[in-house]
This record gives sequence, structure tokens and C-alpha cells, in this order.
Amino acid sequence: MTHYLTVKNVSKSFGKFQALQNTSFEVQEGELVCILGPSGCGKTTLLRVIAGLEEQNSGQIIQQGREITNLPPDQRDFGIVFQSYALFPNLSVKDNITFGLKTRKQSNEIIEQRLNELLSLIGLESHKNKYPSQLSGGEQQRVALARALAPSPGLLLLDEPLSALDAKVRQFLRSEIKNLQKKLGVTTVMVTHDQEEALSMADRIILMNKGVIEQIDTPQDLYSKPHTSFAADFIGKTNLFKATKNTEHSLMMFGQNFECHQLLTQNELMVAVRPEDIKITDQITKNNTLSGVVKEIEFLGSYSIGLIEVSHNNQRKSLICHLPLDNNARNDLKKNSLVNILLSPQSLKIVNSDLQI
Repeated sequence: MTHYLTVKNVSKSFGKFQALQNTSFEVQEGELVCILGPSGCGKTTLLRVIAGLEEQNSGQIIQQGREITNLPPDQRDFGIVFQSYALFPNLSVKDNITFGLKTRKQSNEIIEQRLNELLSLIGLESHKNKYPSQLSGGEQQRVALARALAPSPGLLLLDEPLSALDAKVRQFLRSEIKNLQKKLGVTTVMVTHDQEEALSMADRIILMNKGVIEQIDTPQDLYSKPHTSFAADFIGKTNLFKATKNTEHSLMMFGQNFECHQLLTQNELMVAVRPEDIKITDQITKNNTLSGVVKEIEFLGSYSIGLIEVSHNNQRKSLICHLPLDNNARNDLKKNSLVNILLSPQSLKIVNSDLQI
């Protein structure tokens, strides 16, 4: 794979507010990359800078070997879909999709051929003469996507394209968009604040926080190998604990010794443990076990979420854990039950931290 899009040291401020700080990353040709983060982290500003809709204060943007840093939007090769769809209400589905082709003076034959291809791709052949007001939200989003793809852009930019839809339609469309993107092979950068959306759709995720990139990784590695406490806490649920180093592969936490597979280099540590990695056990071992009290149990069908309180030196900490029906030593857990929990060496992830816990 070759680099299709390169963003180098891009910074952007609005007055005293720094929206982007020395942001750098690369997108491979044909890749779907999600820019993920909380509101105000700079993700939409970054997308608008790539599109030329915002002017960066510094940095470079290179698309397919061509520097586009200072080019206006109409001289950049991209299609864009906004959160609001921005369909022309007075134009039919057909005219919305072909609008960009007509402004580029394409022949009627090419326009008709491209229209039929796209209507077939989005499954709206029978809706081509309808107006946006006659379509559902999901259908409008597909029309907006087809309009962006009509001129065959090299880069597709998606700005929270599913956030205005209900959960079921969102789930269906994220699968449709991913399949369509792979079928067409168009390089895609998508902004979202929805972790599940990013995990299910992206080849790689760019996780942002306060105008900087926290981590760039595959969905699997971002979830299982977070670099920072923010990454661990933002992607899915996690438990964060303070600990101190014992040896290169062991640490002290809650007055207990825990073996850890990671190499420990610092004395003060932040440990992240996913809820599904906390196991209820009947066995008490010298290392990696804690005793606690079940404070809450939330039944969710195939598993429950438990809140287990552990204490040491008059300090209490609540752990969120999954209680699968077939993966624990006890299935008779009730509120105020005393339990022993096992944290395996593999489950302890050491992360950099700027969080106060």
C-alpha cells in the first residue's frame, strides 16, 4: 500500500483556543480511517482543514504526492458528506446525485450511466424521482453518499454521517458504507464520536483529545493495547488503578503483589484492566488475587455487569467487571456477596496517564 494522504504538523487556532497542535498522520490508498474523539477535540476541524474549508495556521497536506496545503476546496480531489446531509430540497434524488457531474460539464450519456451505477449501489433505483422530503433519514444519507461519490473522487470525507439516525438504521448503514467503500476502493477519512462505529468500520483509528493525537492504531490494538489512560478510558469500559513497581515484571496494588507481562520501567504506574478480564475465582493465590464485596449487579441477558468494591488502608475502589454465565466459578452472586477476583498477568496493561483517579 502507498501513502495516499499525508498530514504534516498541522496546527489550527481560533483566537486563543488551540484546536489542533502539530497533528501528523498518513492514510494509505484504499484505507478507511476514523478520526475519533470527544466533542471539542479537534476532529471536525481537522477534516475541514483537509477539505480546505478551514485554513491551518501551519503544516502541510499532501494528497497522492501533490501538495494541496493552500489550494481552495474546488481544486482538491475529494467528495464530502456532512452530518446534516445538505441535500437540495428542491431537487429530486436523480438531480441531487448528478449535480456535481453537471457542473463539471459531463455528457448526458456519462451522467446517466454514473447515475444508474450509483442508484444500484445504494439500492434506491425506484426512488430516483422522489424528493428528499419523501425519503427516510437513512435513504437521505445514502443519496448524500452517492452525490459525494458521483464525480469519482480519490478521497471521501465523512463528517459524522450517521449521528442523526436512530440506532438500528445507524447499525445497518455503517455496514453498508463499509462494504461500499471496500467495493469501490476509495480512500476514506471519517469523523465520529461513536466508539462502536469506529471500532466496527475503521481499518485504523486516529484517537484525538484536546487537539492532539493520543494514538493511531487498528481497532483491535487500540482496544487491547491502549497507550494512555485516556485511550483506555475512552474506548469501551475500563478500570484504572494506581500501582507501584516491585520488580521488572511485578507491581503492588491494593497491598497485594501482581505479576505483569509488561516490562515495568517506572516506579509509579497506572494500570488499566478491562471488565471482561476480571475473573471470579474460588482459589486464593499468593499473587494476582483480591477480595471484594459485590455492590451492584446489572443483568444484561448473556452476562451481567458487576460492581465490586475492594479496600486497602481505609481506601475503597469499585471495579466494573463482566460476569458471563459460563466463565466464572460462581453463578450465585448476589448483592453484598464476598468474592475473590483474579487479575491475570496478561490482563494488566500499563498506560501513560494524565487522569486523576
